[in-house]
Amino acid sequence: MKRAPGASRRLIYCLLGLSVLALPATAVAAKIKGRLEGFRLLTNPVWTDARDPKHHGYSFREPVPTVRAEFRRLYPHVPKELCVAALAAGPQKPPPPILIRVGGGRTTPVTIVVPPGTRLTFQNTDPFKHRLYGVDIKTFPPNDSIRGATRDWTVPEAGTYEIRDELAPSLRMFVVSEPNVATVSYPSLKGEFALNVEQPGDYTVQAFFNGKKIGQAIPVKVEGGDVDLAKTPIKVGDQKTAEAADKAEAADKEKAEKAEQAEKAEKEGKK
Repeated sequence: MKRAPGASRRLIYCLLGLSVLALPATAVAAKIKGRLEGFRLLTNPVWTDARDPKHHGYSFREPVPTVRAEFRRLYPHVPKELCVAALAAGPQKPPPPILIRVGGGRTTPVTIVVPPGTRLTFQNTDPFKHRLYGVDIKTFPPNDSIRGATRDWTVPEAGTYEIRDELAPSLRMFVVSEPNVATVSYPSLKGEFALNVEQPGDYTVQAFFNGKKIGQAIPVKVEGGDVDLAKTPIKVGDQKTAEAADKAEAADKEKAEKAEQAEKAEKEGKK
């Protein structure tokens, strides 16, 4: 006996419906949205080293009285220098290998937070070679990387690790090995960020800069829907610290100018 075409279609739809019901329930990803404040008051350690007269650095930036100090101050490029992490209540598994681009005298990203055991792949995108190494890291000795070459390194136990380049002193990267990190995000130029969380539960939102925790740790409970923290932004920079850095920079510059004048006078005296 032949089935009517409509009956066959109904049977197929019923079987499909039963197969969907038989699938295990999966967690729906949620987003933790937030905003950072005060990131323009942060100082990159490379700049701090460069302005030290002992390092014989040079600066062609002259202060302009009509421009306020807040606009003359250098500030970090937060989309790759400031990492925001969602820390879970327990240890997390390492994610798939992460690509780190090396180019323009810097890495992208500059600070990253990952669970121990994560593999990082460093790729040289410059037309010249780099010689990366880990500071006091035996598993990451200096090694040449030509244009387009890649180099893998697996992040060891919990801690903070610094990556530098023997051929480019301005290159400094910080890897934070944190067992409970579930996901990370990098803010926009406005300081806005969004963390994609796969599982519901209790998390802590923490910002990292130059391998260190900055700002307040914010506890967050994810229950299947998005969480918006934009109304209570996370303050990561301090005005007093920034003003102290400006004064130190001015003092270092004055000291360097005096030393230069003294050296010039000494040379003229010998003539």
